[in-house]
Amino acid sequence: MKHMKILDMHSHWGTQRGYVLRSDEALEQQQHTWNSAPRYDTEQEMADYFRASGVRAILDFGFTKTMPLDDVVPLHDYALETQRRFPDVIFGNWLQIDPRHGVAGARELERCIAASSGFVGYCVSASGMGLPANDPAYHPYFEVLQAHKRPVLILVGHTGAGAGLRGGGGVRLDLCHPRYVDDVAVDWPDLTIIAGRPAWPWQDDMLAIMLHKPNVFCELHGWSPKYFTDSLKKEIRSRLKNKFMFGGDYPLFRYERLVQDWIDLGYDEATLERVFKGNAEKLFGLTGKTDGP
Repeated sequence: MKHMKILDMHSHWGTQRGYVLRSDEALEQQQHTWNSAPRYDTEQEMADYFRASGVRAILDFGFTKTMPLDDVVPLHDYALETQRRFPDVIFGNWLQIDPRHGVAGARELERCIAASSGFVGYCVSASGMGLPANDPAYHPYFEVLQAHKRPVLILVGHTGAGAGLRGGGGVRLDLCHPRYVDDVAVDWPDLTIIAGRPAWPWQDDMLAIMLHKPNVFCELHGWSPKYFTDSLKKEIRSRLKNKFMFGGDYPLFRYERLVQDWIDLGYDEATLERVFKGNAEKLFGLTGKTDGP
């Protein structure tokens, strides 16, 4: 099988400044949860690794969702500048801004959209933010996304964040139930919604919503595909074949392992091409383009 290019819909930063796991306790759990060891790359090393892997990625800090806005702005500027330096391998950024910042947070999202030379979208990590995706606090952010025709990424299902820590690190899994995606899809029918991660243990609920709501898609970061449910594996090649997209979760996963795990599932080349790149390119209107947001 020829080497395929990848448009990675969700990964994190491999640099020390942007690394998703922040505490010693969380770093110690990386081996247990993701079967990988913590290591920091420089910005150049990260870009070189993406390039060598044939990857163009959308990055997510993951830890900014509860930070004061004044502390988040410099990180956003760092993300935008790094994307400008490496546009061939960093497609853009998902921003996690505490929805409680209200209009000020929505203005920061809009500032980043205007200032970026790449893609900028908003990520709802409800289990970390403490508010389900259908909460009115997100409305100013959804309004900005809709005005600029940008998708929202809503994380669903089980998360490795807090897994194995006392009290699950305060993460309430139910806040990532797909029912909240369904609510957003009804209330915001013109907003493109991407469900992030496999939705286990509510995977069939998520599949039903994707079948029912034309504006709901899914990217599959955070899991090796060998652990997907049988129903998910079936839909990837059948009824919902045009709605699933690759997510890497670098640096918690490395592409060598993930790509081989996908190949080992036995999908034909056309299915892998759709998942790795084709469906995402259609979503972003990139079919036939070689660069640009």
